[in-house]
Amino acid sequence: MDFYAVPVSSRLILGTSQYPSPAILADAVKQSGTGIVTVSLRRESGANRSGQDFWQLIQGLGARVLPNTAGCHSVKEAVTTAQMAREVFGTSWIKLEVIGEADTLQPDVFGLVEAARILSADGFEVFPYTTEDLVVAEKLLEAGCKVLMPWGAPIGTGKGLNNVFGLRAMRAHFPDVPLVIDAGLGLPSHAAAAMEMGYDAVLLNTAVARAGDPAAMAAAFAKAVEAGRAAYLAGPMEPRDMAAPSTPVIGKAQLG
Repeated sequence: MDFYAVPVSSRLILGTSQYPSPAILADAVKQSGTGIVTVSLRRESGANRSGQDFWQLIQGLGARVLPNTAGCHSVKEAVTTAQMAREVFGTSWIKLEVIGEADTLQPDVFGLVEAARILSADGFEVFPYTTEDLVVAEKLLEAGCKVLMPWGAPIGTGKGLNNVFGLRAMRAHFPDVPLVIDAGLGLPSHAAAAMEMGYDAVLLNTAVARAGDPAAMAAAFAKAVEAGRAAYLAGPMEPRDMAAPSTPVIGKAQLG
């Protein structure tokens, strides 16, 4: 799988916030097998470099860093944060978030498209956190995005795939665009379901960080992602409304 012409070994992308300790975070990343971790600029320091230890930990994990603009509520704030992140983390990749609604953390899709256009023109490779709306998706691609990251459910809820119809439609409408389910997954089965639909990857944080055993949960998600992808490639059977016997009735014994 490639993102912006960069080959990535794992289809699981892991967030790095809310873990009980740095050691648990490092173990979870290792058990997940992920090749990409998301990092918020807010975890890096300002004047006193208080986040330097965290950044050194991330660098030691051996995964590619995907900075994000988490918590940004305006185009200006998101663009400025992305530009700062490029300087701090030394990458043109950015997970773009422009939050429009406080309770659900739903993206402001109008601001998202505007910010994506500005950042793409500035040389960024934008990973937009968006909804499953097909019109918004088209606008993001026109703005320069080459990857789309629709939510499964609101961030941190663990509800899984709230709009299966919409997500299936997005996959069918954009067969050649890398699609990543971002946010709302709570169980490995949710990740497997996304991969069975043909999504290219999943991104999650809270489901692992808040688990009783984050490392074990990370390993479970890794297996679920692999299983879901393998099932998609195998060609799942279509669901039916009526029962169909798995044992043929032709040739069965007749009692007379």
